[in-house]
Amino acid sequence: MEDELCERKIKCEAESQIIDFPEDIKEEKEKTYYQCDICKKTFSYKHTLNTHKHVHTGEKKYHCPICNKSFPSPSFITQHKRIHTGEKPYECDVCGKSFSLKPHLTTHKRIHTGDKPHRCDVCGKDFAQNSHLTAHKRTHTGEKPFQCDICSKSFAQSSELTRHIRTHTGEKPYQCDICSKSFSEKRRLTTHKRFHSGEKPYQCDICNKSFCQIYNLTAHKLIHTGVKPYQCDICNKSFSQKSNLTTHKRIHTGEKPFQCVICSKSFAQSSELTIHNRSHTGEKPYHCNICGKTFSQNSSLWKHLGIHTIQ
Repeated sequence: MEDELCERKIKCEAESQIIDFPEDIKEEKEKTYYQCDICKKTFSYKHTLNTHKHVHTGEKKYHCPICNKSFPSPSFITQHKRIHTGEKPYECDVCGKSFSLKPHLTTHKRIHTGDKPHRCDVCGKDFAQNSHLTAHKRTHTGEKPFQCDICSKSFAQSSELTRHIRTHTGEKPYQCDICSKSFSEKRRLTTHKRFHSGEKPYQCDICNKSFCQIYNLTAHKLIHTGVKPYQCDICNKSFSQKSNLTTHKRIHTGEKPFQCVICSKSFAQSSELTIHNRSHTGEKPYHCNICGKTFSQNSSLWKHLGIHTIQ
């Protein structure tokens, strides 16, 4: 029995020595890989590894010839130049939308397919983008890695910090191409434009009233339910909207956070400051379509319209 097992072993060893692997496996086994000694990431080509190392060293020796911005590799400049040229070579074959970067097209296509390959290992929620998963995980950990260097307030996402910094700088980079009014956030400009177009995409399923903003619809629905979930902890008065409670509390505290930059007069509500500013600028944006008279406040216009009604 032992002799038979021994003969089988020798036969197997002999056969293993003459196994001829397929060409593609041979090529894969013979391929040289280059590993980063800092993060252990591997690359097929040495020049790719050398370019990658710039991420760790911070070296940026490639410059955009248009704006002189620096990058760690030439491929980044190629992508960056599309900001200046407006080139968007990657087109979605479903809806025709174009993108400047291929990864952006890949992510966009998931809108059509519904694919969400990135899953949270804490709650099981799925996301189309890895960056969205990373941001989501911070709701579990409480991590807020983005800190304002002016007031030290921290945020879970870099975009939140960017928006916050504008409260300090007063920057409003999004301008309406109809009336030139500027906004600190793109979504606020989008909402504002609906006042010009008359678009009201959010409709109440109870009374069919429409709104240009979704939070206005949410607040409106409380009229039907009678729910007032926001209660003042000083006088117990309740409100259907949180913003109304915040404004109400200033009656108790005397807080007036909105200050006129011209005369330093302060107000409890931003709308009051807006109206007050018109006393300095002379602006009268409310126009009577019957006699042409203009007013600084909407309420003044409505009072005026009563004169025409009586006549």
